[in-house]
Amino acid sequence: MTLHLFNPEHDIALAYDNKYFTAPHAGRQLRHDLDYLPILWADEGDFVLVENVCSAQHHAARFQRYGKQVRFVDKNTITQFIGQIDKVLPWGWDSSVKFQLEQMGISDTLLPDTEILTNIRQLSNRQFSSAVLKDLQEQFSNPLLLGKALYVNNHTDLLDVLHKTGKSVIKAPWSSSGRGVRYMDTVFDPALINWAKNVIKTQGGIMVEPYYNKVKDFGVEFFSDAHGVSYKGLSVFHTVNGAYVGNSLANENEKRTILSAYISSNLLEEVIDSLAQCLSDRLRGVYHGPLGVDMMIVASDSGYKLHPLVEINLRRTMGHVALYLSNYEELHDRMMRIDYDGSHYHLHIVHKDR
Repeated sequence: MTLHLFNPEHDIALAYDNKYFTAPHAGRQLRHDLDYLPILWADEGDFVLVENVCSAQHHAARFQRYGKQVRFVDKNTITQFIGQIDKVLPWGWDSSVKFQLEQMGISDTLLPDTEILTNIRQLSNRQFSSAVLKDLQEQFSNPLLLGKALYVNNHTDLLDVLHKTGKSVIKAPWSSSGRGVRYMDTVFDPALINWAKNVIKTQGGIMVEPYYNKVKDFGVEFFSDAHGVSYKGLSVFHTVNGAYVGNSLANENEKRTILSAYISSNLLEEVIDSLAQCLSDRLRGVYHGPLGVDMMIVASDSGYKLHPLVEINLRRTMGHVALYLSNYEELHDRMMRIDYDGSHYHLHIVHKDR
């Protein structure tokens, strides 16, 4: 049986790259409140690691009709089932979650070795996304595609690139849900420059991108295995100030119809196929598991354009979760939301007019 666990602090853990990493309060709270989520993608009889079994059972009951019958275990009861676990699937792999599992008695043979973890961390750096974006653009001469991302590793180059770029978005190489993203106007903000200098000091560099007039967020969900990277579906999601809020639940045709109001379906299809090939060339034999690529529709003076690769998330994503829920026709034309009430996070499925 497979042991699943939801570790949404994964992106921040990659930045620290320390097995003793302790997530910020918000990350710990999100993990605790939504640790039952793997019921939506686990197989019948699998295990789901949670902080509190009774709490997980209570919250999972709302979504049981859309999930499988699983067995919830915590760090105290997992030892009873160690012999039945032959696979481990976290939200994302990093040195911290590996150490947590080791401390619970999970065999090293079920956990990734140092080389695999190093590869995942390097490929999760936004520098990798920038390189794949460049590869992708070299395959197209379509004027409806745009996108640029530059990596700098010192203060002098940062100021030079910012001067040339103008209004910019600066991003930490590793960050989570908008927390490592800042916006720089043409007039430099000393506080933002100091933040960027600190990111360069702690993470080795920083990404600088032009500011685009975004009108629509969406993503493309993939799965990587020994054969390469295969397409799983579209993800139309919503953000507030760069932070994830929720996903539209719909079938593939409905999502393509939404996006076709801005860009042609043929262009999107070509980009997805080329992206799958670019990622296959780079990830085959290196990374095994789900991943997602964020894209966006941009408004320009000459009409709508497509940014085909804003970032790559080398882990499971909320887009993957939305794909599972979108298998249920009764949920179409609804939205999967994550709300925070001031003390706890909640997953809701609501009508879009709400």
